[in-house]
Amino acid sequence: MMTNMKSNYKKFMRQKTSEKIFEVILYIVMTGALIITLFPFLNVLAISFNLSSDTATGGVGIFPRVFTLDNYKELSRFPALWTGFYISVLRTVIGAVTGLFCTSMLAYVLSRRDYMFRKFVTTMFLLTMYVSGGLIPYFMVIRVFSLNNSFWIYIVPSLISAYNLIIVRSFIEGVPDSLQESAIIDGANDVQIFVRVIVPLCKPVLATVALFIAVAQWNSWFDTYLYAPFEESITTLQYELMKILQGAASSGVARGTAAQLQMAKTISPLSIRMAITVVTIIPIIVVYPFAQKYFVSGMTLGAVKG
Repeated sequence: MMTNMKSNYKKFMRQKTSEKIFEVILYIVMTGALIITLFPFLNVLAISFNLSSDTATGGVGIFPRVFTLDNYKELSRFPALWTGFYISVLRTVIGAVTGLFCTSMLAYVLSRRDYMFRKFVTTMFLLTMYVSGGLIPYFMVIRVFSLNNSFWIYIVPSLISAYNLIIVRSFIEGVPDSLQESAIIDGANDVQIFVRVIVPLCKPVLATVALFIAVAQWNSWFDTYLYAPFEESITTLQYELMKILQGAASSGVARGTAAQLQMAKTISPLSIRMAITVVTIIPIIVVYPFAQKYFVSGMTLGAVKG
């Protein structure tokens, strides 16, 4: 009896020791992964706050050697950046609200089993994820509807995304039919069912899709480059960032070269890139923590529904 107890105790201690060793190794690996992930961002942040002349010598790590706000003060002198920031915020807010509204409404319609064209319409949207008409036909359509050189080029083409549509529709299909049937018995119409039943139950997936749309709108610059490259009144912050990056990398670029070269005389190109990069990512960093819980639950629940 005592022998068995000693044997079990030794076995338990070996198992506990192996678990501790595994936990230590796991912590080391995860800490290393965290450092590797955060280092580029911390390095960008440090360079953006470091004195430009000191940055040129190299060797800046995750903390600025000579702290200064001159890089950001220099950026504030250029009106195009302020205009781009305003337009980017505007397109992000309007694009997220309108895109979420249109996507959720269409997803609700396609989730209704009594809608006879639901499979056909869903198939048409799915085909757009695999087959594209190409950039030139798309550009011609944009010109036909006079969306080029207009603020609405940022909103109308992105009202509905097939990927987001499938996510929301799959989530709505998981809502028990009995809830909608009860609402119908109480005299609710389709709009009331959508607003009072579907939307409250779909907050996680709606928050997830809203975050998807907002991030895509905020980071987008290619549509400005293609459809409104010379309209400074509707330029975006990311497009201005792209021009500054090109201007810092070479001595000759397209529109905006003079302003970019003037900036480069006072601060180094590297400091320019890092400072404006920090400016462009701050809004996303600020917003994401508030939507994180919905983001995680929305993706988890939406992923298991066919």
